[in-house]
Amino acid sequence: MKRKVSISHNEATVRQLRSNPKFAAEYLRAALEDDDEPRVLLIALRRIAEARGGIAKVAKAAGIERESLYRVLSLRGNPRLSTLVAVTRAVGLRLTVEAAQ
Repeated sequence: MKRKVSISHNEATVRQLRSNPKFAAEYLRAALEDDDEPRVLLIALRRIAEARGGIAKVAKAAGIERESLYRVLSLRGNPRLSTLVAVTRAVGLRLTVEAAQ
């Protein structure tokens, strides 16, 4: 009897980010809601970019140098709004604003 091969939580998340745009949108939305740690947004966007073809492909689609995108989406990143918009568009998402509850 063959056992099912299990995958890590990280790999399961990457698969979902790669194949499910709604999951990726919810993942990014949850990161945006983390008021205590704004860098969570950058980490989430980097994971989505890596899952959606890799940093180099996303950087090219966003019109940003690959090295710059790595820097921007790091823990020490401090991106411009225009950069965030370009990257989210390159991965098939968009940033929106809604009223706070």
